[in-house]
Amino acid sequence: MTFEQHLRGRSLWLDVLPGPLVPRAPLEGSCDADVVIVGGGFTGLWTAYALIRSDPALRIALLEAEGCGFGASGRNGGFVSAGIAGQAAVYERTHGLDGVIRAERAMIDAIDEIGRVVVEEQIECGWVKGGSLRVAMNEPQLARIHATLAAKRRLGLGDDDVRIVSAAEIRERVAMEGAIGGTATPHCARINPAALARGLAEAVERRGVTIFEQTRATAISSGSVTTSRGVVRAPVVLRATEAFTTRLAGNARRFLPLGSHMLATEPLPAEAWDELGWEGRETIADQRHHFVYGQRTPDDRIALGGRGLSYRFGNGFREDDPAQAPIHALLEATLRRLFPAAANARVTHHWGGVFAAPRDWSMGVGFDRATGLGWGGGYSGHGVVASSVAGRTLADLVVGRETALTSLPWVDHASRAWEVEPLRWLGAHAVSAVLASADRVEDRTGRPARRSRLVARFAPGR
Repeated sequence: MTFEQHLRGRSLWLDVLPGPLVPRAPLEGSCDADVVIVGGGFTGLWTAYALIRSDPALRIALLEAEGCGFGASGRNGGFVSAGIAGQAAVYERTHGLDGVIRAERAMIDAIDEIGRVVVEEQIECGWVKGGSLRVAMNEPQLARIHATLAAKRRLGLGDDDVRIVSAAEIRERVAMEGAIGGTATPHCARINPAALARGLAEAVERRGVTIFEQTRATAISSGSVTTSRGVVRAPVVLRATEAFTTRLAGNARRFLPLGSHMLATEPLPAEAWDELGWEGRETIADQRHHFVYGQRTPDDRIALGGRGLSYRFGNGFREDDPAQAPIHALLEATLRRLFPAAANARVTHHWGGVFAAPRDWSMGVGFDRATGLGWGGGYSGHGVVASSVAGRTLADLVVGRETALTSLPWVDHASRAWEVEPLRWLGAHAVSAVLASADRVEDRTGRPARRSRLVARFAPGR
């Protein structure tokens, strides 16, 4: 299999990229740099971008095991969405309510910052800031909508940030079957995430960053990164490996690498879109415990994701893991039910990716000036925007600049390690099973499933 075939096969987003996908040269031998970044996803690319903009004279080397955008950055739902990557209660314990409020606003502001870079660097990624709808399909989901809205109000978000919408308004915007109400926010854009990642890679290269693809890091230490092809020596070493961190020595319990799943239809004809609407290109998500999320893609498909997470014993993951037939079958059934206008549409792509879940579901960014080691990650599925904030924060920390970003509650936040096996595997599968059964109970009875409270502290936040 060629590099291009390998990359395009990871997702719809990578598959539809125009032009040839040619690998950048790998590292050959050893070299020196001022900064070495491990990971060619959003965190590594945003960090490189912020650093080279701050100091164009920096010698920055970025190491990527496959190709830029190969991991979760090229496989996610394509939501440039607000909302903190983590649990508000975790951050509030260390930084108070004010810290959480500033964190929420930083994520909102980051959406427009990403949009600014998209325009400035002329990145063709299908950017449309059409907002987002959270949609309830039954009374328990509607109750969660109102509870979430109350939490947002506590954090200072007003009607301009998020508001209640009726079933009629939802139908007017997107013809979804079964919606009974929800919320709308303007703070979300739709993109092809792989196009953004690949465009960022080109942007940092134009500014002088050297990217080595097909160069897998095998050890990260103070002052150097050892790879399968040589050693890069640098006083600053930054880890931006997200779920792949668990493959590095000593990091097996740092994150739970969870598989998420998506599908996409063929491009739909104009008459289908006449029925569906979706002219604003809003992103959508329901309020099930095993929720679904979707967008109208730049080439007029429906891309839908969710309906369950998967975990492999021992933190391992393989490229065929996202091909979970039962989950994809649930997704396809959900597609047909929610969007009758697409009932006969052919599904052309199934894919998935792995994201990093910390033990407390809360992200962390840090830099140890004594060792020169820095890191960012643990976004729990919120990485498109969180990675931009983390990258700019890392750059500020490296250059020694005190900013609003460096005082946010995830700076120097350290989550405790996950349990040893088989507890991790048993826990992950038990939580998933309880949440799936809670959805079935709520669908059948129209009443909240109390069992979901039993695992709430172990489940991802929304």
